[in-house]
Amino acid sequence: MSDKVVAIGDIHGCSKSLQALWKKLEPYSDFTHVFIGDYIDRGPDSKGVVDFLLEVQDERPTVFLEGNHESMLLNAFKTGDARNWMLNGGQTTLDSYGIKDDISDLPDEHLEFYIHTKLIYETDSYFFSHAGAPPHQTLAESKSSPEAQEYFLWGREHLNAFDTPWEKTAVFGHTPRAHPIRKNNMIGIDTGCVFDKLGYGKLTAVVLPEENFIQQISLD
Repeated sequence: MSDKVVAIGDIHGCSKSLQALWKKLEPYSDFTHVFIGDYIDRGPDSKGVVDFLLEVQDERPTVFLEGNHESMLLNAFKTGDARNWMLNGGQTTLDSYGIKDDISDLPDEHLEFYIHTKLIYETDSYFFSHAGAPPHQTLAESKSSPEAQEYFLWGREHLNAFDTPWEKTAVFGHTPRAHPIRKNNMIGIDTGCVFDKLGYGKLTAVVLPEENFIQQISLD
C-alpha cells in the first residue's frame, strides 16, 4: 500500500485549527489523509470538528482512527456509564452538541462516525495507531494480541524504549509534546493543540514518506 500519506494529530475539539490546517494540506490532496484520533473532548467545538470531517471526507482519501477519547465516548454509549469519559473532558463534547447529559441524543451521523473509526492503518512502511504500539514485540504480534488492542489506544511505554522490534515506523499521537517526536521507528504528532502552555498549542501533520511536518498554531 502506498506510503503517500498525510497523518494529522490529535484535534480535541479545535475546529478552527483543523480547517486552517486542511487548507495548508491542499498540495497533498491526492495523499491518503490519516487522522490519528481524539477528535473530541477538552476543546470548544467537538461537534464542529466532526461536522467538518463529514463534510470533507470525500474531497480527499481519508482514514479516521479511533482515539482513547472516542473509545470512552463509545463505552459510555454502550454501558450508560459516562463517569470516566466525564473525568476526561467529555462534558465539553456534550456542551458542543447542546446536550445536557443524555449521550443517546448524539446525532446518528456523528455516532456512526465514532463507531466506524479504525483501530489501526498500515502502508508498506508505516503503521498508524492512536497511541503507538507495545515496544516489546513486533507489530505483527501486536496485531494478533488482545492486550495490544488496548495499547493502541492508551499506551505510552514505547516512548521510553531505546529500540523496538517493529517492522515499520509507527506514527501516533496521544502523548502531547511541544515538538513532534522523531526517534528510531517512531513519529509522534500530538503537539497539544488544545493546551495553552509554552511550546504547545499546535495542530501537527506529517507528510510521508518525506517526513515533512506541517503545523497550524491553534486558533481555538
